Amino acid sequence: MSKRRIHKPSEVAMSRERMYDIVRAPVITEKATMASENNQVAFQVPLEASKPEIRHAVEQLFDVKVTSVNTLRLKGKVKRFRGIRGRRSDSKKAYVTLAEGYHIDVTTGVS
Repeated sequence: MSKRRIHKPSEVAMSRERMYDIVRAPVITEKATMASENNQVAFQVPLEASKPEIRHAVEQLFDVKVTSVNTLRLKGKVKRFRGIRGRRSDSKKAYVTLAEGYHIDVTTGVS
């Protein structure tokens, strides 16, 4: 049995622009609101973003401590419009669990 080597970089080097590209928008749904009770926040992220990149971007942008990152890829649905078949684009969400005592208020600025 071969052992997989897991690289855990202490810090992923990236620019501030790349951080803003990774954390596109908060997900504000009923499920995400229920997850916030467990100190979790959901964000839309690009398909190619990795967990270490997401962790680093959230920690630097919001000045919080992240304990874990769970990602989820959503395949685009096939829809019809006036008989023409189309497809929604694929997307990716990241559920970020924050350390005890940290908080991100994603509802600020929402009218």
